Amino acid sequence: MGTLSLENVVTDDFSALEQKIVRAVELVKKERTARVQAEESAARMQDELESQNANLEQAQEQVKTLEKERENVRQRVEKLLKALDEISE
Repeated sequence: MGTLSLENVVTDDFSALEQKIVRAVELVKKERTARVQAEESAARMQDELESQNANLEQAQEQVKTLEKERENVRQRVEKLLKALDEISE
């Protein structure tokens, strides 16, 4: 009976080890899947950031152009107002 008992202990230990390995493999698979999803999400966010940066640069250029146009209009209005002042004197 001693050898049967020893065999049962060895078998039980082996089964427990086998279960631990199976759980570890499942955990590694889940972690790999999560990592892949995180990397894909990061790549999408990077693409979105680059797109937003491009939009920002375009908007900044438009603001500069509009500011220049505003300054030109302001100068023209000042000239016209001066001309009107000269006429009214």
